[in-house]
Amino acid sequence: QVQLVESGGGLVQAGGSLRLSCAASGRTFTRYTMGWFRQAPGKEREFVANIIKSLNWRYYSDTVKGRFTITRDNAKNTVYLQMNSLSPENTAVYYCAAADSTGDRRSPGEYEYWGQGTQVTVSV
Repeated sequence: QVQLVESGGGLVQAGGSLRLSCAASGRTFTRYTMGWFRQAPGKEREFVANIIKSLNWRYYSDTVKGRFTITRDNAKNTVYLQMNSLSPENTAVYYCAAADSTGDRRSPGEYEYWGQGTQVTVSV
């Protein structure tokens, strides 16, 4: 069992930056692929980025590539999402998730554990 708690969301102007954090507790953090997803009102939850277990291989959706960066600090059991050049289209609830498997996991159904989400709002 893994517990995930996100933080760092908030209100930011277009062009600004935010860094989200996801603190994990429970089982060994390094065994999990960690992902970030987001869900805007009226839309399905969509993949943002993931980082593969202890290998640090990273994958991004095309919509955020070059602007968002996912990292993990295994000593702190924490995964981060640095978001730069934000636009109103990035407004959503952002979720952290953990998958007990290796590989580029992009479907929400591939993740066993989820945080409660943190709201990111980007104003014009």
